[in-house]
Amino acid sequence: MREPILLPLDQPELSVDLSGGLVRRTVHPSGLRVLTEFMPGARSATIGFWVGVGSRDEQAENNDAPGSLGSTHFLEHLLFKGTPTRDAFEIATSFDRIGAEHNALTAKEYTCYYAKVRDADVTQAVTVLTDMVANSVIDKDEFEMERGVILEEIAMASDDLADVAGERLFEAVFGEHTLGRPIGGHPETIKAAKRDDVMLHYREQYDPSTLVVTAAGAVDHDAFVDLVLTALNASPEERWHTDRPGTPVRRAQVPTSITRGEKLHITERPSEQINLMIGMEGLHSNDPRRFAYGIMNSVLGGGMSSRLFQEIREKRGLAYTAYSFGASYSDAGLFGIYAGCAPERAQEVLELSRIELNKMAAEGVTEEELERSLGQIAGSSALALEDSDTRMSRLARAEIGSGELYDLDTSLERFHAVTAEDIRSIAAEIAARPQTVVAVGEVSRAGSLDA
Repeated sequence: MREPILLPLDQPELSVDLSGGLVRRTVHPSGLRVLTEFMPGARSATIGFWVGVGSRDEQAENNDAPGSLGSTHFLEHLLFKGTPTRDAFEIATSFDRIGAEHNALTAKEYTCYYAKVRDADVTQAVTVLTDMVANSVIDKDEFEMERGVILEEIAMASDDLADVAGERLFEAVFGEHTLGRPIGGHPETIKAAKRDDVMLHYREQYDPSTLVVTAAGAVDHDAFVDLVLTALNASPEERWHTDRPGTPVRRAQVPTSITRGEKLHITERPSEQINLMIGMEGLHSNDPRRFAYGIMNSVLGGGMSSRLFQEIREKRGLAYTAYSFGASYSDAGLFGIYAGCAPERAQEVLELSRIELNKMAAEGVTEEELERSLGQIAGSSALALEDSDTRMSRLARAEIGSGELYDLDTSLERFHAVTAEDIRSIAAEIAARPQTVVAVGEVSRAGSLDA
């Protein structure tokens, strides 16, 4: 069985053919890491500036201080709002005039600023992204303006009851663990946020040792590395200059135990449906059983032929959609089941979901289900890798996470090595873990829910 490509932090250069593309990696003495994947025939490239800092990394000792929760997401917004040489409008027009697709995202363990551009515009994209990440002034007026924008974003999410259920599920399953924090913070913490706190977070967490720059598509590695280094060294902030030695950092992949926060969480809201979730501790991202776990999730609730969809929607018409999902992080994970249904049907849907999970734990999967799931995983993975966005993200997640880069064939070998007993075993372990039920909607119409 082929092994994944290892990405040791003390290896300055690496070059390997991977899934039809040439992957190259440079670990600079400053701690900066740059990874590229050349895709033959591409006329565009997707570029990402990744910082291994997410919502879980907000200053633990300041969690009770106003404005600490949500500062990572707040900062993501602010880096679009101006540098010494570009104001917010100039940043926007720099991307728009070249037809770029650009945005940013904050997750629990990383933040990313990215752009997809034609090959002729890679230099422009790198220049602007570097300016944003390294040189943000975090202007006081822009800070206050963006406070209102983020409050509107939180309000928008609060109106989406499925989003509310998801946030409540993470809080209830993870309890006091940092993974239970909402990525965007709460309205009260955003209202209380102080510019100095966010600026301190920026200066303490953003530097070359935490920065990973990845690109996939029409990109030459050596020229791309030179572009990034030149842009960073042009920063007026000396901490970004790459002539200073630094140590690249990577989040430890060490599993930890989770103390569940709540067994049952109900949020009463006017609605026609209840957004119902069952959650429990899942697997951390580097667990060796993750390939069996992936197949288990696929068979249980990963598509229209899955057990949950067939039993809850197709055979009984109890819900429009029903599915299962997993979220894995460096030290812990969550496994969940979702369905949106009428309040009067919530208890029945809850019972059916548990029956299907317990049935898999007891009996495993059929050969036909296993074969179908392997085909689904192979097909969806291959289709995703046609896109430079996916390949760019794959490089970054491997570098920031486990330090192991899997190509498609190596991953599929591991999926094909999974047995029906492997799947039954991991399903039994997941099903035996303490469960949390989250319900959002007019739950009073459902009567009592069995948690």
